[in-house]
Order: sequence, then structure tokens, then C-alpha cells
Amino acid sequence: MFQPYETKIYFDEMLENNKPKSHYKAFFDKLTEFSDLELQQKNDSAQSRFLKQGITFTVYGSEGGTERTMPFDFVPIIITHEQWQTIENGIKQRVEALNHFLHDIYHEQKIIKAGIIPPTLVHNNPYFYREVIGAKIPLGNHIFLAGIDLIRDEHGTYRVLEDNLRNPSGMSYVFKNRAIMKQVYPEFFSKYSLHTFEHQLAIMREALLAHRPKNLSQDQEPHAVLLTAGIYNSAYYDHVFLAKQLNISLVEGKDLIVQNNFVYMKTIRGLERVDIIYRRIDDDFLDPSVFRKDSLLGVPDIIAAYKAGNVAILNAVGNGVADDKAMYSYVPDMIRYYLNEEPMIQNVKTYMLNDPNQRNWVLDHLHELVVKNVGASGGYDMLIGPHASPKEIEIFRDKILKEPHQYIAQPTIKLSRAPVYQNNRFYPCHVDLRVFVMKGSETTVLLGGLSRVALKEGSLVVNSSQGGGAKDTWVLKEAIQYAK
Repeated sequence: MFQPYETKIYFDEMLENNKPKSHYKAFFDKLTEFSDLELQQKNDSAQSRFLKQGITFTVYGSEGGTERTMPFDFVPIIITHEQWQTIENGIKQRVEALNHFLHDIYHEQKIIKAGIIPPTLVHNNPYFYREVIGAKIPLGNHIFLAGIDLIRDEHGTYRVLEDNLRNPSGMSYVFKNRAIMKQVYPEFFSKYSLHTFEHQLAIMREALLAHRPKNLSQDQEPHAVLLTAGIYNSAYYDHVFLAKQLNISLVEGKDLIVQNNFVYMKTIRGLERVDIIYRRIDDDFLDPSVFRKDSLLGVPDIIAAYKAGNVAILNAVGNGVADDKAMYSYVPDMIRYYLNEEPMIQNVKTYMLNDPNQRNWVLDHLHELVVKNVGASGGYDMLIGPHASPKEIEIFRDKILKEPHQYIAQPTIKLSRAPVYQNNRFYPCHVDLRVFVMKGSETTVLLGGLSRVALKEGSLVVNSSQGGGAKDTWVLKEAIQYAK
């Protein structure tokens, strides 16, 4: 049933020399007790539960949006207590530096004056919004929720692949993956002591409400809402889940109105003031009086209320300048500048294509590299050189020559792998890990994360919009006792 596979070329999360690692042994032993038929039935049951519970996302294409259930694989990613300490400390450090950077560039811009960040990288960035320069935001906190994507290279070393500071999605899948694992595969949990998610959403709500406007008295409970683009948004399930779990209203732009620089929600009882907006729509669509005039998703004059300090918008407006893929290469410098520390988790090596020398080298090695559009996400507008055709390589060569500032290049990392069970068989697939960070009065890392898996054999793209799926992520409370 389970045939070990080659583990010398890639770092494998579960196997070493074709044997389960110590923290996977109890899981592996239980796995081998199931028959082929039992595994098939359990797998079918898990997929059915995702469908019945409406756990979906939308993939956009030339013919509109297609709603799909999130592909799920039951083999978990198990992270030891020691590994998690490394992740948690490194991610907290990174988000702290990124928040300092965002506050700085929308105020004094000290890091630019110090010559650490090229001014053009900020001032010419389409996600840098001059309209909100100087805005005073609660706690000086631009990042309420971050999603930091980690990979492990061929040596098993964690590296940051990407920072998501605008509207990171996927947290709902973390909770639903665990719930369905417990329902369908309860046998696997008996020998493990895991960190649970029981209090995580309460911590998230507390972080959310900590962003109370200064003009709200301490004895008043802030009124928070989640602003969604509506049912056709690709992450709408995520919006519904979080609004329900955080016990806040789910609203669309048409449900809100601004009067005298205050935001109100329309209700059958009249207008109710809104103090905190956890928005899940992009900056450009927030306020048609300031940004895109054709936006039907936002609220006219909401930016004026935001700048007046009468409403908190989370994540803050303009965060995209910090999670731009070109800015990514400067995050280690931000950590050194703002925190006077060395990065605990390193970046993937990145080539800046607006530099003629780096660009010329990359153009000669496109067949070996990964090329990304600095503003794109979800695996779109990306070249994976070793898997690309000569025609695809030439298309990206032309793109780089026309807009070199719009692209970066990175080595093709040998992403770690883990077994998956799909189509009634096991095989290895590449994985990464999205770690969620909640920032209010304090910074908290969600105990676990969204393990994403490239379910297509040989693929390096883990994004659900490109055919990827998800696994449950287990964080162990203690060392090695769990595998006895």
C-alpha cells in the first residue's frame, strides 16, 4: 500500500532513508494498519464533508469563475516543538520589522534617508498610496493579520518565500482541515500531544478589537465589521467563516455610509456607528472618491474617516508596498535597521532585474530560474524555467526586457516533499507552509498554519488557484515522547 520513495534528492517531511522520522513513527504505524479499501472510503468521506460544508474557493478564468472545494490530503505536516520555536521567533521578528517599515515610509521615511531602501522602490511602487501619508492609525499597527509563506530547502532549512500583508487568505481552511481530520481520521491523534486551535480565534478577536479609535471611550465596546466583496469573491468562504467566528457583522460596501467623517452601518433600526473594519477588498476598491472611481465595492469618503482617526481599517491601507516581491529582498535589511538583529529565517536568494548586471545574467539562465511578477499573486504571471517550453521562456524574456522593474528571479529551490494520498495511491509532492500572525496589543502566531501541497506530480506550484491542495498542520507540544 505505502511504498517508500527516493528521499535523497529532496528533503522529505516524513521519511528519511525510506523510514519514518521519529515524530512521524506513530502516525506511520497507524497508517499501515488500514487496508486499501478503508483508506479509499475515508478519503472519499473527507472530500464529501468539504463539499457538504461548502468549504470552497473560486478560480477565475477566461469563462468566469468556477467554484471548487479545496483539495485535501490527510497525511499531515508534523512540526516538532523545537522546529516551531524557530518558526515562531523568526516570523515574529519579521512581522515586527515589516510593521516598523510601513509606519516609517508613511511618516518620516528614515530608512530611505539612511540609504537602506532605494527611494524609487517605494515612490514608484503602485501599492504606495500617498493619499494616506501621515494617517494616524491605532497602535501604530499597519499589520493586523499577516500570512508568511515558508519553504524548506533540500537541507531542511526553513526560508521565507513570500510575505502577504494585504489580505492574506486561507485561515478558515486551517480550522476546517483539523476538524475534518478529527472527524474522519480520529485514530491518528491517539499517540500525539498537539497544540489546539481552541483559543486562537478568541485571541484574533481580541487583536481585532485592540484597534479601537482614540475617540472611543474605554467603557465602549468597539463595533467591528468584516467588509467583503461579496459571494463571487474567491475567498468568500474565508470571509463568512471569520465573520462568524469573530462574532462580527459581514457587510458589503452598500451596507456602509460615511457621514461627517464617521462610518455607519445601515440596519433596520437605523444607522449604527462602525469603529473597526476588517476589510477583505483591495485598496483600489475601498473608496471611489479617492481611488478607482468605477468601484462598486467600496464606500465613498471612507478614506477621509480613516485619516481623521474615526475608523480603523485592517489591514492598513497601503500595505502592498511592503509585500511587493521586489521589496521582499530588502526585508533582512529592515530587520537589521529597525531591530538591530540578524534575520532568524533567511530569504530565498533574489535577483533584481532592474540591475543591468543581474538582468543580463538572469536572461542567460532563464531555463534554470523562477521568474515572478512583483505585484502578482496566486501563482499567476510566473515562469518556472526548468518546466517551461522554449516559447514560454521567450515570452518572459520579452516581458523582462520591456519592464525589468516588474519582475524578479530566484533559483529553482528544491522544495521539501511529503507523501500524499490521491487517486487511491501514495506519491510524494512538494509542500510549503503559510504561517498566520495576528497583531494587536501583542503579536501572536497561530499554532499551526496552512500547509499547501502541489498535488500534481512534479509541480512546484502549491496555490489552490493552480491546482494545489492543503494538509492539516500539527505542532507538537513536547519533544519525542509523542512517538512512543
